[in-house]
Amino acid sequence: MSRLKIGVIDLVCKGPTTTLWARAMHANLASIMPQVVATWCEEDGHDVKLICYTGLEDLRKELPKGVDLIFISAFTESALLAYALSNYFRSQGAVTVLGGPHARCYPDDAVQYFDFVLGFTNQGTIQEVLHNCQPQRPEGKHLSAGKQPSHLPGVRERWKYIEPTLKKAPVLKMVPMIGSVGCPYTCAFCIDATVDYQPMSVDIIKEDLRFLLTKFKKPVVGWHDPNFGVRFHETMDAIEAAAPLKSFRFLAESSLSILTEDHLKVLNNHGFEALLPGVESWYELGNKSRTSRLAGEEKVKRVAEHVNLMFKYVPYVQTNFVLGLDSDMGDEPFELTKKFVDLAPAAFPGYSLLSAFGEAAPLNLDYQRNNRVLPFPFHFLNNHLAMNVKPANYEWVDFYDKVIDLTSYTFSKKAIYRRYMASPSRASKWMNTMRAISSEGYGRIRFFKQVREKLVHDRAFRQYFEGESQELPAFYKQIIQNDLGIWWEWLPKGAMEHNQNAYLHKKNGTALTA
Repeated sequence: MSRLKIGVIDLVCKGPTTTLWARAMHANLASIMPQVVATWCEEDGHDVKLICYTGLEDLRKELPKGVDLIFISAFTESALLAYALSNYFRSQGAVTVLGGPHARCYPDDAVQYFDFVLGFTNQGTIQEVLHNCQPQRPEGKHLSAGKQPSHLPGVRERWKYIEPTLKKAPVLKMVPMIGSVGCPYTCAFCIDATVDYQPMSVDIIKEDLRFLLTKFKKPVVGWHDPNFGVRFHETMDAIEAAAPLKSFRFLAESSLSILTEDHLKVLNNHGFEALLPGVESWYELGNKSRTSRLAGEEKVKRVAEHVNLMFKYVPYVQTNFVLGLDSDMGDEPFELTKKFVDLAPAAFPGYSLLSAFGEAAPLNLDYQRNNRVLPFPFHFLNNHLAMNVKPANYEWVDFYDKVIDLTSYTFSKKAIYRRYMASPSRASKWMNTMRAISSEGYGRIRFFKQVREKLVHDRAFRQYFEGESQELPAFYKQIIQNDLGIWWEWLPKGAMEHNQNAYLHKKNGTALTA
């Protein structure tokens, strides 16, 4: 096989941005798998250039030139930019490959615009692409390993790709690590619901942590595990064996069921400074929050007590909620969340609108069978710009009224002040305030109000939400065009539309239609 010139693009962002949040954090959101793929390609003897696109760079200048093969990793919200880039590189004679969450969720759409689309990816999958580096037309080839890899290159092996990305981060420089893949829980709306849990090697974890101490005085590590700490003592023993306690600063997403007080004490001793537990709902999914027999107000009180306990041991906690689940009805779920905001004032609530990402989760089949999934362009599928599942128990205007009310309550001046005063560290005070006044807080309130007004006053807009029309409102088309900028002209014909019921059609063995 000849030596190939390969580009790898990690799309952290879907277009140019200048927000304060982007400047502070986007470089810290780099994905691990693009770095892994770059490492595997280099090990195979090829020339590799990796770009992490944070939205702050001039992408035209950053793109690798004269490549034979280009790998692009994208979440679904970045899919249209990925499609445009693939079209551009194909015009230059390159073979294009899509990986990442979008490739897993919408493979039948992606193969229209890429030569290869990768599901679960191991080193053998990458070698198959390298050994068959030829255009696949008119439709690309979908490749997927039987399961996620049991071994990934560690930080030392990926360092030449990690270091340039960290240089883009102005203050906080967070190294991505992973201790496990898959998830032991079976939340039906989650992309990892059907992925077997498997831990990574503790020896590699120890080696990576020791390596980082040669690069930083006190390294900051962001764990990319879907659910950190399932094999709690094995992981903590590995951290403790690597260096003296509190040699690192750690951030992780975990579940309240794991974050018992005994475990919190251990996490505190090991330098954990931020935890992101999922609460999700006041009526279901209690196995993640140790409240499986509780619901409603009693669950709110119990979870608030637990979160407040966490602040005895870690300075930053984000609690994650899903709005619009089928178990939600009336005012109560939103009022209960307000009560939680009052009872746990230091916690930062992260709200996601219920979304169905193609083949990502078993529950999506039910939504599609019941004709509840809307064909919103991928650009808006990031859990807050659009809810592509018609709510079971709300009319659209009523639902947005409640979302606006909750979000406004959460990011009111009073709530921001209470959160500021209750936050135990200067860093958490700064982070919470910045998030509240930027696109995540004030920005979402403005956007939700725009959508609500159009639902009331624009009949065609409302018909799209009701599934009575397939014509994308100009409001959304203009946003896509503005966000893509110069890449709008490279967006392939038909890329803004997709078959929202492709997963169901595939299961039923029926023909796919756009």
